[in-house]
Amino acid sequence: MKNNILKKTIGKIHLWLGLSSGIIVFIIAITGCLYAFQEEIQNITEEYRFVQKENKPFLPPSQLEEIAKKELPDKALHAIKYNGTEKSAEAIFFHYEPTYYHIVYLNPYSGKVLETANMEEGFFRFILNGHYYLWFPPEIGQPIVATATLIFLVLLLSGLYLWYPRNKNAAKQRFRFKWKNETKWKRKNYDLHNITGFYVLLIALIFAITGLVWGFQWFNYSYYTIIGGEKSLIYEDPVSAKKTTASGKSLDKIWLLMQKEYPTAKSIEVHPPENDSTAIAANANPEEGTYWKTDYRYFDQYTLEEKEVEHIFGKYGNANTADKLMRMNYDLHTGAVFGLAGKIFAFLISLLIATLPISGFYIWWGRNKKKKETNSKV
Repeated sequence: MKNNILKKTIGKIHLWLGLSSGIIVFIIAITGCLYAFQEEIQNITEEYRFVQKENKPFLPPSQLEEIAKKELPDKALHAIKYNGTEKSAEAIFFHYEPTYYHIVYLNPYSGKVLETANMEEGFFRFILNGHYYLWFPPEIGQPIVATATLIFLVLLLSGLYLWYPRNKNAAKQRFRFKWKNETKWKRKNYDLHNITGFYVLLIALIFAITGLVWGFQWFNYSYYTIIGGEKSLIYEDPVSAKKTTASGKSLDKIWLLMQKEYPTAKSIEVHPPENDSTAIAANANPEEGTYWKTDYRYFDQYTLEEKEVEHIFGKYGNANTADKLMRMNYDLHTGAVFGLAGKIFAFLISLLIATLPISGFYIWWGRNKKKKETNSKV
C-alpha cells in the first residue's frame, strides 16, 4: 500500500515536472544534436582554417599580434594560437565586458590575413545561444536552462524508479519494443517513452551533470568536493613582480620555450599579460578535438620565472582524478573524449532524449482525453 502511494506521488511529480520543462529539454537536446559536429562541418566549409605546409619556421607571436591588431585596432588581443603545420594560426580577440569575440585567421608562415571572423555570429553561434540561453539574454536564459537541466536530472531519477519492474513478467516489457500491428498506438508510445528513457539513462545523466557544472556555482563546487577535489575552480593568472619594463619580447621567448618542451603538441597558445602585473599564460594541447589533457603554464612577464597556480588549470601531470574530471567536463558533455565515435553516439542519444518530452506529453494527453470522455458519458 505504501509503495503504491509512493509510486503515485513520484508519478505525479514526474508528470508535472516533465510538462513544465518539456519544451526546454526538447530545445536543449535538439540544439545539442545540431552543434555536435560543428568543428567537422566548419573544417569542411571554411577553407581559411587550413594552409599549405611550408619548409620554414612560423612567425613569432609578436609579429602575428602586430598584423592582427591592424585588423581590429579597437579590440584587446586575448591570445595567439598555433594549430600545427597545416592549419592557420589564430589571433583571438575576446573580452567579457564589453562582450566581443573575434578571431583573425593568419598564415603562420607569412602572416597573411586569411579571414577575420566574428564568433558571435553565424549558424553555430545561433545554435549555441539556443543551447545555453534559449536565445534570451544570458542573464535571463542561463538560469532558465540551468533550472530545466536540474529538473531533467530529477526526471531521470524519478523515471528510473517508475520504470523499475516489480516482477519478471513486468521486466519483459521494460527492455523490448512491441510493434505488432494489433498493439495500440497508446501502448506503443508508452513503451517508446519508458524503454527509450531506460536506454539513454546513463548518458543522459552524464549530460545533465556536466551541464549543471556550468549551470550553477553551488552544483559546480559541490560536485567537485564530492569527487574529492581540493583546489580552486576559479581561474586566475598569477601576479608578476612589477618592473619598469618587460624583458624584451617576453611572449616570443615563452612561445619558443613551449615549442621546445612540447614538440608534438597539436596546438600551442600564448596569452599576452592583461596588464602590467599579471603573468604570461601559455598552454599546449597534446590532442586534437579535446581539451582536458592540456598543460597550462604561467610565467612572470618580466623575469620569465614560472609560476605555480592553486586552481585546476595547471599542469596536467599535477591533476588528480577530481581535477581531471572537471577539466574533462566539456569533452564528456560533447562526447569528444571518445573521439568521432563518441560524438556520433552523443548525437544519437541527444536525438533520443528529444523524443522523451514528446512521448511523455502524448501519454498525459491520452490519459487526460480518456478521463474527459469517461466523464462526458457519465
